[in-house]
Amino acid sequence: MHTVCELGANAGQNLEALREVRPELRLTGAEVNAQACERMTRVPGVTAVRSSIQDFAASGRFDLVFTCGVLIHVCPEDLPAVYRKMVALSSRYLLVNEYFNPRPQEIPYRGHAGRLFKRDFAAELLELCPDVQLVDYGFLWKRRHPAWDDTTWFLLEKRPPPSQPEP
Repeated sequence: MHTVCELGANAGQNLEALREVRPELRLTGAEVNAQACERMTRVPGVTAVRSSIQDFAASGRFDLVFTCGVLIHVCPEDLPAVYRKMVALSSRYLLVNEYFNPRPQEIPYRGHAGRLFKRDFAAELLELCPDVQLVDYGFLWKRRHPAWDDTTWFLLEKRPPPSQPEP
């Protein structure tokens, strides 16, 4: 894996951690918040792009496209387009690390309605995009990882295109 893109990268903390583990990775972060994106521009080795997920355009595809605590804030009506965008941007892997609930549920967020939604993001993505398959999944438990909230992650892989019969 050589190229990674985080959609909704905030100030680039996840990308910075990846760079520390694998300095050879080419890292890109898309972030709609101007202040967070400005901070991400100062992370060495990260290409910061100020853009919403829906408007993000790249010149190529990435080996891994991921979200971490971002899809929970996307308006549910926009999710199908975001899922398709993730798949289109990926040449192989997708990773979704979000709050999980088997049924869609709206949660009050900092005193506001309509800003945080739990659901089974991976199941929706898999249903919408049949060329994607589940590789693995797990749970990040806040009790064991105090810097995190309780989240569920799903690693997905694009199925290779069917081989063409030889003429």
